[in-house]
Amino acid sequence: MSDVLAFAFPFVIGLSLIEALVLHWRQPGSYDWKAAGVSLLDVLGRKLLLALPFAISAPLLLWVWQHRVMTVPLHTGWALFLLFLAQELAYYAYHRASHRVRWFWATHSVHHSPNQLNLAAAYRLGWTGKLTGTLLFFIPVIWLGFPPKAVLGVLGINLLYQFWLHATWIPRLGWLEYVFNTPSAHRVHHASNLDYLDANYGGVLIVFDRLFGTYVAERKDEPPVYGLVHPVTTHHPATIEFGRWHELWQDLRQARSMREVAGYLFMPPGWGPHGKGQTTEDLRRQRDAENASRMASTAPAEPPLPLAG
Repeated sequence: MSDVLAFAFPFVIGLSLIEALVLHWRQPGSYDWKAAGVSLLDVLGRKLLLALPFAISAPLLLWVWQHRVMTVPLHTGWALFLLFLAQELAYYAYHRASHRVRWFWATHSVHHSPNQLNLAAAYRLGWTGKLTGTLLFFIPVIWLGFPPKAVLGVLGINLLYQFWLHATWIPRLGWLEYVFNTPSAHRVHHASNLDYLDANYGGVLIVFDRLFGTYVAERKDEPPVYGLVHPVTTHHPATIEFGRWHELWQDLRQARSMREVAGYLFMPPGWGPHGKGQTTEDLRRQRDAENASRMASTAPAEPPLPLAG
């Protein structure tokens, strides 16, 4: 995976810079150069962290490969296609968990922290992925007999494909929207609008979102608002990289039972131990209740019944 991304790195940075210059030329002052700088620091920091020998899932990956159920030869097109599909499904599971499990969200939220969506935001991925065990989701693919290097290589291609999805200037792409992850689908994924939250987790494909009910189409009447539900208003790299971890630690310190500890770690972001949290479901219930109350207060009163003559 690192080989694929390292080869593409100069092209990714160059294209994001070209986009930045064009967007700035079209509307001077509109492009967030400081945010782009934070994204560049993020990717440089991850390159430095690659030198660390520790990754929580690496030993398990090797153990699973040694105990695989079979070995899949990759010299046929069908084998490569099956590897691609298996990796896509594993990526979907990882990406969905990264939004629905707070332990993984603490890292993945870094990717969603920019308040502008652009190509520079594509490579802001967070520094703590090696410590959270994100590669654990790809263990079943290796256990089935696909070599770890091949799985990670296809994952690298998956991530590289997603680079162009972070453009706001590419329109909907017709029938491709039914099969592939597109910029339109990914704009929804990055939006903090309540109707768009927790949707469109696919990598190259969007078919698993359609299959598992997490696909949401971009609407003309609902322009995406990018960033987190509670927007990050700083460009300080440490706050952006570790802010969600600090919040998690603060909640864990206040936990009064192991149930609460498990809830803070593994329930969706915003979960609260007494049912008064700010998960996606909680926020939508609050909005629906407010809308219902508003409609009830503005509904015309029923006319009085006529008196009997």
